[in-house]
Amino acid sequence: MKPIIFDVDTGIDDALAMAYALHSPELEVLGFTTCFGNVAVEDATRNTLAVLEQLNQHIPVYSGANQTLKRGEKKKYPKHVHGEDGLGNTLKGQPSLQAAHESAVDFIINQVKSRPQEITVIAVGPLTNIALAIKKSPEIMSLVKEVIIMGGAVKVPGNVNPFAEANIISDPDAADLVLSSKLPVTLVGLDVTMQTCLPKSKLDDWRATGIESAQFFAKMTDHYMKAYDSSHPGLGGCALHDPLAVGVAIDSGFVSTELMDVKVVTEGEETGRTIGEPDRKSSIRVCTEVDADRFVKHFLDRVIRS
Repeated sequence: MKPIIFDVDTGIDDALAMAYALHSPELEVLGFTTCFGNVAVEDATRNTLAVLEQLNQHIPVYSGANQTLKRGEKKKYPKHVHGEDGLGNTLKGQPSLQAAHESAVDFIINQVKSRPQEITVIAVGPLTNIALAIKKSPEIMSLVKEVIIMGGAVKVPGNVNPFAEANIISDPDAADLVLSSKLPVTLVGLDVTMQTCLPKSKLDDWRATGIESAQFFAKMTDHYMKAYDSSHPGLGGCALHDPLAVGVAIDSGFVSTELMDVKVVTEGEETGRTIGEPDRKSSIRVCTEVDADRFVKHFLDRVIRS
């Protein structure tokens, strides 16, 4: 099993990615660390606990960054995409599970130091927790096995504006620090995630199972797909951004990659843009192609469990 720290800003696609990871025997999820992004960090922590409760899983959750590395608190959250609660308005009260007392940053540092060259970090939100861990304990950069990041748009347009992808623009300074750190990174960006699609028809299959967690995921994903109907008319579903990062952790053969030096623009109208140049000596692998059909089938075979 591959030991994983899963860094999330739990909205709807994070929740789907969590279920996929927890139902994959190849992965040992050591803990979830939370960050602002789709929602404020307090809500991301609550949502992570709520998803775990739905899945009847008891994995520790560590609350992390509540603001950006240098720019203060994030001003707006995409409630039109993820709902008022971040989970498609599915929550009915507070989860009974509680977050751990240790901070996300300290958990990352302590786990990496205790298991050098073993741990893969999957990061599917802003990279603030990873950046703070590097700043606090730079020696971990040589001890992490791999960081798989859902973020960026190297060869394609962004999804917040023509230049930037949502996770990177949420904290461009953190992204710049992480991507210039020489950490071994696989960047799973819009270049490949927008080629994946969960068809709307699959939600009926989930509902038909009668499984409580399947109803929960169907309802939240239906909300997410309605946002896609507005932003991507004719798609007939939604992209599987965060789940593809998990898929790459399970089976790197889902994607093809190119070694690139990736810079993050941190000033001006193109802030958040990820610019990649081929570099055979780089530690960053940028995903450029995806076997979308095989990946989506794999995801669907695992995400819902009785």
